[in-house]
Amino acid sequence: MVAVARGPVPLTARSLSTAATFPLRSRVERVNRNDDLDAPGTPDPELAMLTAVQAKRLRALAAPYVEGGHHSPLHNLAHLCRRVPEDRWPALVESHFANLRQASRGGESAAELLAGVYARLLPVDSFNAELAGALSYARVVADGLVFAYALDGPTAVRILTDVDVNRAGLEELGQAAFANLMGVPVEHEEVAIEGRALLHSVYGDSPFVASKALFLSELAQQVTGEPLPKAGALVVVPTRHLLAYHPIVDGSVADAINDLAAYALGAYEDGPGALSPRVYWWHQGGLQSLTVIDHATRTFSLQPPPELLGLMKGLVRLDQAGRLASRATAKAPDIGALTHSTAESIARLAQDPAGLSGAFATAVQLCQAHCAPDPRVAHIDTWDAWATATQLGSALFTGARPQQCRLGEDLVAQLPAIEAEPPADARAWLDAFYLSVICRQHDRADRLCRTPLEVLRQDDSVDEYVLHWIDTLQTYWSKRPMDDVVQKLLATMKTSAPDVITRAPKDFVDLIDYQPAALFHRLITREHDLFAEALHRSLEHHGSYWGDSAAPRSQVALGPLAMASLAYDHGFPIDPHQPHLPAYLLNRERIEELPG
Repeated sequence: MVAVARGPVPLTARSLSTAATFPLRSRVERVNRNDDLDAPGTPDPELAMLTAVQAKRLRALAAPYVEGGHHSPLHNLAHLCRRVPEDRWPALVESHFANLRQASRGGESAAELLAGVYARLLPVDSFNAELAGALSYARVVADGLVFAYALDGPTAVRILTDVDVNRAGLEELGQAAFANLMGVPVEHEEVAIEGRALLHSVYGDSPFVASKALFLSELAQQVTGEPLPKAGALVVVPTRHLLAYHPIVDGSVADAINDLAAYALGAYEDGPGALSPRVYWWHQGGLQSLTVIDHATRTFSLQPPPELLGLMKGLVRLDQAGRLASRATAKAPDIGALTHSTAESIARLAQDPAGLSGAFATAVQLCQAHCAPDPRVAHIDTWDAWATATQLGSALFTGARPQQCRLGEDLVAQLPAIEAEPPADARAWLDAFYLSVICRQHDRADRLCRTPLEVLRQDDSVDEYVLHWIDTLQTYWSKRPMDDVVQKLLATMKTSAPDVITRAPKDFVDLIDYQPAALFHRLITREHDLFAEALHRSLEHHGSYWGDSAAPRSQVALGPLAMASLAYDHGFPIDPHQPHLPAYLLNRERIEELPG
């Protein structure tokens, strides 16, 4: 890769591993630990890329060029100076201010302004009172960042004043600035971080590259062919020549936020063209800083707002359970290894009952993974896996007597006595209920429906519609009045609307999570034809969401299978030869008695 001529090394796997060695704190903090600020080698408090002695000399060299004692930001000049011998500094300073004078002359025609204008992100500390007074149109778009218009001249870039804006017209200038900015050529590279977080690095020679973060979704469409997801993206703009972002689509966001923070700080401090060391959340067209800077201690911390924190928590939980279609769930697991892992996790429960939740999650993966080579559940080993998952699921929420769990003819695990201590895990409850319905374990489903909803409501990783859906199922299964069931189903529908959900990705909700509720609607209204249409559609959605993924959950549409099993038992005509719908579970031909 060719390094950017006027900026630091762009984000790559190699550069990130280097940047990640930086602590999430400004290098200025190290000045605070040294009482002698004039000692050789001590970083300057304001220009940390130079020593205090060097910064003093630079300020002296710049002083004759600053008219009337007005403040002129020296950060970019300091970055340039630190890269050359000090005997070249006088010429470099003279050239720098000559370019600034040339760029500030103005007087361009409206046509010239429109041809060369760009939307521009600038650091807040580059504005003084005089400059801000001449740019009343400019606005702070996020902590540390100001939006303004800039004219790209032959030797320097000039920030447009209100006089310039009035000459060209604010609306016309805005349209031209957007078009010119999006036409700036960039390089793009995808960087995988330890096989989990996928970061996008965008860089180039232009000093306007980082300003594309203002229109990040359009940029993502340009460089990847896909817009950003509804949840947005994490983005950093450490220098004017580069930005890096991570689309928020799965649990890898927890890794990405720290990786981006470390990279941004390193690139910002290395310069030149330093813009911001912060991590931002691009969401619904705006930028919000996640980085909080304690100026007293010169330390940085990451503090996502509650909305983003809840979203991240939901994505991590979904990802850990293998429910999301992502790079992490693209490969098929080794069934043999997964079988032994399930048996071992059951064997450990006698000493560590707290491991039941993990054992159940592994068993669910195993039973679905078996359906890749055995999609109809024709083989006894596949049934054993489904039976074991059903046993563990009910034990997790309702307790269990000692019983055997078969994982094949030669492998039997002993489930010890388990006390009923239901966890606050709403999606695990749904899995356990679906399995009990599919495997026709009505007694287990009865016990599951007595799980207190107050316990499941403590799960803060799920959207409200998930809890309403559980309430609907518990009400229906407990044979309460149908009017109550309908009201709770309506609440499920209302709270699963795209503008309400905050924890789960929209495509996951639409194509996977909501489908059982849609089928249940046709089930309780006894509309056979409409149920068949809805079932066909839900299976198509399942296939569309998972694509060619070999993940265990891609093999079986668990919720639709449970609703189809209920419908089959109520006499609905169900075509058993459909994808993601094991025929011998649906028609009960493989169902056997379970212990416990």
